[in-house]
Amino acid sequence: QGQLVQSGGGLVQPGGSLRLSCAARGFTFTSSSMTWYRQAPGKEREWVASITSTGAITTYAESVKGRFTISRDNAKSTVYLQMNSLKPEDTAIYYCTARSYYWGQGTQVTVSS
Repeated sequence: QGQLVQSGGGLVQPGGSLRLSCAARGFTFTSSSMTWYRQAPGKEREWVASITSTGAITTYAESVKGRFTISRDNAKSTVYLQMNSLKPEDTAIYYCTARSYYWGQGTQVTVSS
């Protein structure tokens, strides 16, 4: 049974940085593209970033482009989301997913002074 286990997140001041991690178990991580989504209170889920199985191609939502970086370490079966220059509007629960089939448990990110 496949599983994604997230870590990282928390409370940070505006302008700060956080890194989210998402560790995969029980499926072939190296064959799977990976994606981060987020959902703010009262809002629909929003796509944040994606990375292909080899890591060769990354794509980002306009709202995070230039501030967030998605990466992966296939040897560790882990995908990361480095978030810099955080803004209050980045506050949300962040989820990783493998092909929208396996989902992480979600991680709260709160950006506030």
